[in-house]
Amino acid sequence: MEPAKLTEISSLGEFGLIDRLTKNLGPSLNNSTLKGVGDDCAVMRYKDTDVLVSTDLLLEGVHFDLTYVPLKHLGYKAIVVNLSDIYAMNGRPRQVTVSLGISARFAVEHIETLYEGMRLACQIYGVDLVGGDTTASKQGLVISVTAIGDVEPGKEVYRSGAKDTDLICVSGDLGAAYMGLQLLEREKNVGAGQKNFTPDFAGKEYLVERQLKPEARKDIIEALATKGVLPTSMIDVSDGLSSELLHICHDSHVGCRVYEDRIPIDYQTAVMAEEIGMNLVTAALNGGEDYELLFTVPLHDHEAVSKMEGVKIIGHITKEDLGYRLITRDGNEMPLKAQGWNHLQ
Repeated sequence: MEPAKLTEISSLGEFGLIDRLTKNLGPSLNNSTLKGVGDDCAVMRYKDTDVLVSTDLLLEGVHFDLTYVPLKHLGYKAIVVNLSDIYAMNGRPRQVTVSLGISARFAVEHIETLYEGMRLACQIYGVDLVGGDTTASKQGLVISVTAIGDVEPGKEVYRSGAKDTDLICVSGDLGAAYMGLQLLEREKNVGAGQKNFTPDFAGKEYLVERQLKPEARKDIIEALATKGVLPTSMIDVSDGLSSELLHICHDSHVGCRVYEDRIPIDYQTAVMAEEIGMNLVTAALNGGEDYELLFTVPLHDHEAVSKMEGVKIIGHITKEDLGYRLITRDGNEMPLKAQGWNHLQ
């Protein structure tokens, strides 16, 4: 019998639903399971290496719009976003499997184009596509990718290792992918019903690229290893800086201070935010899909990370009772809230 009162999934959100479904799973039944639900990847130990596994599901109409997303770009992105999870554990991706749900409106040539993008991503990142599954779909295109990688035992980095006084670092710049999405949606609406419409992306090509063809930060993981820096915690920025940083804080039982004037933002992102009347910092904190790496390091690694190209120190970890705060340009403190992308709301 159904319970008297049903709970809407949207009231829990994505992570609330995951917590509820997995809270009673119990302890691992296999000694090889080091980490299950609750991080960027599951971690399994087999002999001399720790194996990383991560899965993402992409649904047409929820995660992508084929009105403006080319199939080749979609294939590339579907692989890259999964590899980003492996890198977020300080690992190296080795293989992927791909499963597809295909509706009747797609021809063989369409799926071949999708796979062209997947193969290109695999070639660039040195990953083998080793299997998967296909089935029919009544609701458009469905893509499920599982990435498999490995990491030297003791070198895996979880979300739960941040300590008081650690430095908060982020790679690249933030908010550009979200601004790219706003630009694509705007041009879609402008061109609705028009024949031979040409969208206007002049001067904002970087934003479109960040949305349609993101890159996983393999280079950052390699640079950290070269400098002998092992982060205390790490996560990839897929749902927005604020959401990801709060994941680290909650899992590590710490607080944080992030400085507004240190958040890296590209010039094109700033221009687009002004055009659409959006607060620039809000876009950077909550936009999502940047696939940059957010990580913490001890104070003694300050000099090493300061010299890393493409990495910026944006704040520091505090004791948990000090809370989560954004320090504005004028020195005021504001609560840092998880307002990033939520797939179930």
